[in-house]
Amino acid sequence: MKSDRFGWLDIIRLGLVQASLGAIVVLTTSTLNRVMVVELALPAVVPGLLVTFHHALQVLRPRWGYGSDRVGRRTPWIIGGMVCLAAGGSLAAVATALMGTDRTSGLALAGLAYGLIGIGAGAAGTSILTMLSERVEPRLKPAAATVVWILMIAGFVLTAGIAGRLLDPFSSERLVNVVLGIDGTALLISVLAIWRIEGRIVKRAGIVDAVTPNGEARPPFFSTLRAVWAEPQARSFTLFIFISMLAYSAQDLILEPFAGASLSMTPGQSTTLGGLQHGGVLVGMIFVAIVGTLFGASRNGVLRGWMIAGCLGSALALLAIAGGSVWPLTAFKGLVFALGTANGVFAAAAIGSMMALASGGADAGRGAAKHDGTRIGLWGAAQALAFGLGGLVGTLTADVAKAMLGSATSAYAVVFALEAVAFVAAAAMASSATSASGERQDFTRRELSALGAEQVLNEQSGGLHAT
Repeated sequence: MKSDRFGWLDIIRLGLVQASLGAIVVLTTSTLNRVMVVELALPAVVPGLLVTFHHALQVLRPRWGYGSDRVGRRTPWIIGGMVCLAAGGSLAAVATALMGTDRTSGLALAGLAYGLIGIGAGAAGTSILTMLSERVEPRLKPAAATVVWILMIAGFVLTAGIAGRLLDPFSSERLVNVVLGIDGTALLISVLAIWRIEGRIVKRAGIVDAVTPNGEARPPFFSTLRAVWAEPQARSFTLFIFISMLAYSAQDLILEPFAGASLSMTPGQSTTLGGLQHGGVLVGMIFVAIVGTLFGASRNGVLRGWMIAGCLGSALALLAIAGGSVWPLTAFKGLVFALGTANGVFAAAAIGSMMALASGGADAGRGAAKHDGTRIGLWGAAQALAFGLGGLVGTLTADVAKAMLGSATSAYAVVFALEAVAFVAAAAMASSATSASGERQDFTRRELSALGAEQVLNEQSGGLHAT
């Protein structure tokens, strides 16, 4: 039987799908955002609400993951999600152009478009990560996560450069044509990259098969979700993802204003901080990929250690940055790069751990692997919710602190300190969320009981001990 494990070529192909996904999303969150605010003179809250709506729909990720679990294949959900995403991105461009002549109709159409974007990105993204978690061997998972992430960033950069060149001189018609062209190309690349990558379905024993041996109705979604949530590690890891990503995203909208207020950096100078931070993230992720591949991240809690180290390193960097006015400019930039590096370490380790936990890696300590998509969806929903709230919480806290303290520098410092506390809390959660456990059979019993299949466990106890 042909192995169902992915090699590097397969990983790169999935990375191209993720890059295509990023290419479509970046146009809606950056280019269309700017056009609405600058060219159309709309309040900034309008694109802000649209993007928040697209993030809010990500709470449906567990349902999409459950759907792919039921059919046993991820490819249809990836292609369907990309079609939905490309349609939403193109419709968003049409809606933005329409706002110039009919604002009400344009806004209504934009609401529909961003809804499609949220659904498409969630459905495709969940199944991409689930497929990686199932098909990539444990020692390669950190490297696979890094490769896919790098290709996604490459999609961002390439799309921004191409769109920037093609949009001048600007017109609404040109905007629509450029977005349609990029979205159509991204969709074509993603379909070609994913085509036949799953190959022949390899039947794997799992919880869903066990309780439906004769093709009976499969367990309903909410029963499955309750069973997954009942797993201690799944629940702990969900909370870890939410807290860590909340701290991670809350810093985005306040770093540059803080640099301007505390170090009197010009807009041009503060803009370079984003590049420094993202460069550090890239270094951190590559580091974890190399360490994980060379030293076996799936054994001895290597990923867990780097998750904790990345969270604590992020906390220390944020506390140091909070005292920005005492640092020379060069030292402050070094701290921003260090923050990015720590962020990259924890992010790569968290993604690798997510893949290992979902697919029953060495540290999984949880039930049958047939709910991989539901688990990935639950964690993706936690991440999306944290990202949606992070910017809002960070900026709102800064405004409240400024009103109370009367100083913008002190207010931003308070926010950085609170983010550091959140990262320390996330580090504490990381230990319990991914620790090895000898209670795998207990988790399986609880899951099976929740689905009314206790008898199956008794019949298969020998096989469960063996795995």
